[in-house]
Parts: sequence; structure tokens; C-alpha cells
Amino acid sequence: MKVLRGAAMLVLLMAPAAAVAQEGPHVNLVPEIQHKSPEEKAQDAVRDKAYRDSLRKIPDAKAPNDPWGDVRSNEAVPAKPKTATTKSKKSGQAAN
Repeated sequence: MKVLRGAAMLVLLMAPAAAVAQEGPHVNLVPEIQHKSPEEKAQDAVRDKAYRDSLRKIPDAKAPNDPWGDVRSNEAVPAKPKTATTKSKKSGQAAN
């Protein structure tokens, strides 16, 4: 008898859990596509044309202004060959 009561309790407790699991959140993964009206398409075309015209009015970029350009040379400085360094002998004076 205790087994039947336990089984009945499990069935009664499982019913609401199953109903909640089936319901779940409703998420639309594919949003509806919104089409533009002919007036909106015409306005977009006018905006795009104005944007392209404004881009044509921008002057070409000049070379960057380099105030140190006269000081530096354009030629690459050749690397000095590495030579073996010799240790200097210690003198009686401390280096500061």
C-alpha cells in the first residue's frame, strides 16, 4: 500500500513539472524581415547620392607635414660591424 501511495505522489508531483518544461520561454530566433516602402527607398537613394557627392568634394590627402624632415637624411645609415669588446682594467677611481 505504501508503494502505491509513493507512486501516486510521484505522478502528482511530475505533472506540474512536465507542464512547465513544455511551456518554456518563447524566443523568436528569426526576426521578421521589414521591407521599405517606395518613399523610404527614394529617400535612401537621395541620401546615398548626397553622401557620394560630399566624398568627391574632399581633397586628396597631401604628404604628412614632417618638421624634422630637413634634419634627417633619407639615406639609410649602414650598421656598424660588431667588434669584440675588451674589458677595461679597473682603475683606482670609482665611476659615478
